[in-house]
Amino acid sequence: MTDQQALKEKLASLRVEHRDLDDVITRLGEQFPVDQLQIQRLKKRKLVLKDMIARIESELLPDIIA
Repeated sequence: MTDQQALKEKLASLRVEHRDLDDVITRLGEQFPVDQLQIQRLKKRKLVLKDMIARIESELLPDIIA
């Protein structure tokens, strides 16, 4: 497996996890009582995932010399 293939697979799994966290956060927000601490932790994890996704996407883009 090449590095690019591994990065693409990692990117896909991170996107799935990010999307799943959206669903979990939404469901937790609808429950009573709302567990704000857990929601904050999930949102923080979601931000970390977003940063990781952005980093991998930038690695996959070819460098363009202007």
